[in-house]
Amino acid sequence: MSKKIIRFGVIGCGLMGKEFASAAARWCHLTDADFQPIIVAVCDANPAAAQWFQEHVPSVERAYTDYKELLANPAIDAIYCAVPHNLHEQIYVDIINAGKHLLGEKPFGIDQEANLAVQAAIEANPNVIVRCSSEFPFFPGAQEIVKWVKEGRFGKIIEVEAGFWHSSDLDPTKLINWKRRIATNGEYGCMGDLGMHVLHLPLRFGWKPANVRSLLGKIVEERPDGKGGMVPCETWDNAILACEVKDGDSQFPMVLSMKRIAPGHANTWFIRIQGTEFSAEFSTKNPKQVSSLPYTPGKQQAWHVVDAPYKSTYGTITGGIFEFGFSDSILQMWAAFCDELVHGEEMKQSFRCATPEEALNSHRVFTAALQSERTGQTIAIDWSELTSQKVTVN
Repeated sequence: MSKKIIRFGVIGCGLMGKEFASAAARWCHLTDADFQPIIVAVCDANPAAAQWFQEHVPSVERAYTDYKELLANPAIDAIYCAVPHNLHEQIYVDIINAGKHLLGEKPFGIDQEANLAVQAAIEANPNVIVRCSSEFPFFPGAQEIVKWVKEGRFGKIIEVEAGFWHSSDLDPTKLINWKRRIATNGEYGCMGDLGMHVLHLPLRFGWKPANVRSLLGKIVEERPDGKGGMVPCETWDNAILACEVKDGDSQFPMVLSMKRIAPGHANTWFIRIQGTEFSAEFSTKNPKQVSSLPYTPGKQQAWHVVDAPYKSTYGTITGGIFEFGFSDSILQMWAAFCDELVHGEEMKQSFRCATPEEALNSHRVFTAALQSERTGQTIAIDWSELTSQKVTVN
C-alpha cells in the first residue's frame, strides 16, 4: 500500500516531542494507514535537546535553534509544537501564518487573550488544519463511552464527573519548574496544564457548563530552586470545578477535577456518566476495564465490568487480548491528525483530535474558574460572548 508522506517539523524537543518521534517510529504498528509522518526537522532553543533527535531519529535532516528558520523550510508540511504556555501565542500564530498544519499542546495560549489571537490566525488561514493534543479519549474504553453517548443510551443525564490526576508533585523535594511559575504557565495553573484532557469529551458531547464554582488549592507553597535555595510555587496545584450543564430541556451537575497532587495516582484520566437508563465509567487506572449499568424500570440494578479488548480507532497488529497503553493512545491520536491532513472530512474513522474551538471553550471555563476563586461566587458563562472558528466534529 502506497502511503502519503507528511513531512513534520518539531518545535520543542522535550518529553512529548520524543513521544511523537516514538509514535512515528512505530508507524508499522498500524495496519490500515495510507499516510505516514516523517520528522525531517527539529527546533529547540537548547541545542542539547535537539541532539537527541539527531542521534535517534534517522529522518531528521536539519536542527534549528530559531523556530522561524524551521518555518521557512518549504519542505515541511506540518508542525508539532510543545513549548511552555507563554510561548504559545507567538509561535502558534507564526506557524499558522506560515501555512503549516499544526498539532499543538494545550492550552493554546497562556490566557484567554492569547487564545483569541491564535483563533484569529486560524480564521485568517482556513486551509491550515489546527488541532490540540489530547490522547486519552483514544483509549478503547473511552471510545466505548463515546459510542454509547452517540447512541443516546444514557436517557436523562443525572450527573457527570471527569478528571485527570497525578501525584509526582506530592514530593516537596521536587525542583521548581516552569509549570509552577505564572510567567510561563499562566494563572490557570493545573487547569491550563491538565484541563483540556478533562474537558475534551464533555465539550465534544456538547456539555458546556452554564456556570462554574471553583475550589483551587496550593498544597506545596515552595520548592527547591536547584541552587541550594527555596522559591515560591505561584500556580494552583489542584482544581475542582463544580459546574451545571443545561442540555436541551435537561440540566445536570458536572464535576471537573485537575490534580497535580492526588496521592497514589501516577497518571489517571477518567470519565463517569450516570443516566436514568444507562450509566458508564472508564479510567486509565484500570485501562482494560470499562464499567456499565443498563437499567430497566423495576428491574435489578447491577454494574457490569468487562475487559475492553485492544480495539483501537485505527487497526493495529496487536491482538484484542493484549493491553492498550499510553504510547498506544499517542499513536492513535497522531493517526487521527495525519488522517485528517490527508483525507479531510473523509477520514477513515470519525473521531477527530481536540479542535481549536474546544480549546477556546476550555479557556472560557478556566477564566470563569479564576473569577470564581477570586470572588467566592458561582460564575455564569456566556457562550455567545466570543466568536471562534466553527469546526464540525463527530
